[in-house]
Amino acid sequence: MAKNTGTVVSVRGQIIEVEFGGVMPVTRDLLTLKRDPTLRMEVYSSSKNNTFFCLALSPTHEIIRGDVVVNTGSPIMFPVGSALLGRVVDIFGLPHDSKGEIKTRDKMPIHKEVGFSARSERQGKMIETGIKVVDLFAPMLSGGKMGLFGGAGVGKTMLLSEILHNVVGRRRKEAVSVFAGVGERAREGLDLYQALGQSGVLDMTSLVFGPMGANPAVRFLSCYAAVTLAEYFRDVSQKEVLFFIDNVFRFAQAGNELSVLTDSIPSEDGYQATLESQMASFHERLVSSDSGVITSVEAIYVPADDLLDHGVQSIFPYLDSQVVMSRNIYQEGLLPAVDILASTSSVLIPSVVGEAHYDVALRGKQLLKDSMNLQRIVSLVGESELSPEDQTTFRRGRKLRNFMTQRFFVAEGQRIEQGVFMPMPVTIDDAKGIIEGRFDHIPEENFLYIGSVKELKGGT
Repeated sequence: MAKNTGTVVSVRGQIIEVEFGGVMPVTRDLLTLKRDPTLRMEVYSSSKNNTFFCLALSPTHEIIRGDVVVNTGSPIMFPVGSALLGRVVDIFGLPHDSKGEIKTRDKMPIHKEVGFSARSERQGKMIETGIKVVDLFAPMLSGGKMGLFGGAGVGKTMLLSEILHNVVGRRRKEAVSVFAGVGERAREGLDLYQALGQSGVLDMTSLVFGPMGANPAVRFLSCYAAVTLAEYFRDVSQKEVLFFIDNVFRFAQAGNELSVLTDSIPSEDGYQATLESQMASFHERLVSSDSGVITSVEAIYVPADDLLDHGVQSIFPYLDSQVVMSRNIYQEGLLPAVDILASTSSVLIPSVVGEAHYDVALRGKQLLKDSMNLQRIVSLVGESELSPEDQTTFRRGRKLRNFMTQRFFVAEGQRIEQGVFMPMPVTIDDAKGIIEGRFDHIPEENFLYIGSVKELKGGT
C-alpha cells in the first residue's frame, strides 16, 4: 500500500474514521476514495494512534469499511476570480445555477492562519444603507462588522437582503459582494438569487451555499469557502468587499454537531468546547488590509429569542454594530422590526458620525425610552390621565417609532409597494424635527411607512 493511503475503519453518520499505516495526514488535509475520487473527506482530528476522524463532504452511503482513501496532501482548494461573480457555488466552487462551468485557473486554500500583517483598524468612513433605523441608531462602518440578531421569522434575512441591495447597487464601480448561505433553507437562497437578479446587483455578487439539507461538515466549511473568496477580492482584485452571511448561528450549530459525532467533551452550556476558537477562525479573517477593505453584515439566529444563549454571545465580541430584531414589534406590524433600545453601535460617537448625528441618536433613544415607560401607564389608566408634558413625550415617541418603519425594495413583490432609499442626512434632520416637536400637529399614524417627512400633508 502507498505511503499516502489509509483504510476506512468505521462510518458513523457524517464522520469517517480512517487508519493510516504510512505517512500520517495533518488536520485539514483533503482525502479522496481511491475507487471513486469524487467521494471526498477532510481530516478533522486524531481519534487514536494512526487513526483520524474525517468529515464526509460527499454522501456516505457508498463508503464502506475497508475502502482505501488517498491523501491529496493539501486542504480544500477553492476557485477564485471574477468568473465567480454572478454565480452560485458550493464549498468546492462547483456551480449550482445552471449557467455552466466556471472557468478560472486560480485557487486558494479555504483554511488560513491570520498573520500579524492584517490591518484591522477602523476605516472611519460611514456606509449609507438607506434604511432609516439602521443609519440613525446603528450606523454601518466601512471595514466594520454588523450583526442582525433575531429569532425565527422576524425579518433578519429581509433586512440583510435590503442592505445588500442598497449598498452594492450604489457602489457598483468600487465594490463587490460575497454572500455566504450557511445552514439556511434552499428556498430562501433561491428567493435571494432571484431578488438580486431582478434588482440588477447579481453580477457584482458571488453566492456560496451550504444549505440546511447539507451535512454538518458542508455547512461548517461553507463559511470558510466564502471568506476565502472575499480575501481574494480584497487582496488580489483590491476591491472593497461587502461580506454577507446568513446565518452565523448555523455555523456554530454545525460545529456542535461535528463535536458530538467525534465524541468531544462539551462545555457546561452544551456547546462544543472549541466554539470561541471556531468563531475567531473566520471572524479574524474578515479584516481590512493594505490592499482593500472587507465590511461584513451577519445575520444571527437567536434560539428561543434568548440573546443570552452562549452560541449567540460568542459572536458579540467581533461586532461593531448590533441590530436586534423584536418579535413584539414585528407582531405590531412595524417593519423593519428593530428594537431600537436594544440595538447598539460602538461607532456611534461624535468623532465618527459627527456631533449632529450623535446628538439626534442619543435624544431619540431617550425619547423612545421615556415613551415606552409611559406606555405602561397609558395601558392602565389611559393617555388622558398623563400630564400635558408626558402626553407630548408619549406622542412624539410614538411618532418617532412609526417614522422608523420603511418599505423595502426586496419586498416589492410581496407588498406591491415601491421601496424607499433614505439618505442619511435627511433621516437625521427629519428625526430631529420629530424630537423637537415640529410635527406635533400631525397624527402619529401618518408617520407609518413614509420616506421623508416631506410626504406628510400639513408638514413643515
